[in-house]
Amino acid sequence: MKELTGKEVAASIYENIEIESKRLYEQFQHRPTLAVILVGSDPASMAYVSSKKKKALELGFGHKDISLPADIDENTLLSHIDDLNRDSEVDGILVQLPLPAHLDESKVINSIAAGKDVDGLHPTNMGHLVREEETFISCTPHGILKMLDYYEIETKGKHVVVIGRSAIVGKPIAALLMQKGRDATVTVCHSRTADLPSFTRSADILIVAIGRANFVTSDMVKDGAVVIDVGINRVDDASRKRGYRLTGDVDFDSVASKCTAITPVPRGVGPMTIAMLMYNTLSAAKLHMEGRK
Repeated sequence: MKELTGKEVAASIYENIEIESKRLYEQFQHRPTLAVILVGSDPASMAYVSSKKKKALELGFGHKDISLPADIDENTLLSHIDDLNRDSEVDGILVQLPLPAHLDESKVINSIAAGKDVDGLHPTNMGHLVREEETFISCTPHGILKMLDYYEIETKGKHVVVIGRSAIVGKPIAALLMQKGRDATVTVCHSRTADLPSFTRSADILIVAIGRANFVTSDMVKDGAVVIDVGINRVDDASRKRGYRLTGDVDFDSVASKCTAITPVPRGVGPMTIAMLMYNTLSAAKLHMEGRK
């Protein structure tokens, strides 16, 4: 069994980003710049935003923080996004999700200029993805593809089962793996799928993004499968100093022995999400400087 660690893959991506970012600055005197909007003070969201900022600064990117109160009205939030859309120094805009319940997530995401949507969630970018056209790809699915390529895991002719149908992970990874060149046969399952184990046990590659700690157990996985665990859940653990531990959607201890390869949690897919965000921000900066936006 091989552990697929995102940190190793991300390091190779960052090496190339640093080279390309330096070249961009030498040519245009411009640093890729990411603006992140955080609404409220959810601890998990704050931690994610902090990690993104830290990596952006490590890479020499520009970074703008916009922290807004949880009770902000929708029009004010949209006004902040409009300002960033118009800001020529900003290449990428990310609104940290989830948003407070009173805000319309779709309306907010749709208000981001497609050319600055480095999270790959704007309908224009998702449409290009389905049509197999060049676009910003949602960061976590893109990261999964990079991991599969890095570890030389073949998808052609394989049966891939995706558990989870979110617009952030499930739908885009299914569309990407069906594309010409990837050539996988993809089944998408979800919380309403009847007899879920009958599908998961047929998977050559199982991708789990359902948001339930240790949901996938050994009896749901066939021998020799590759398992990609996208989940990250906090589980109470009094033995830990912080009072909890992080675990995935897959019961790693019981499943790992059946796999040829599996991603751990943490250290698996997580680092790739931030890496691909930086990749998309650099790509947006290149487009911006080349006047194609």
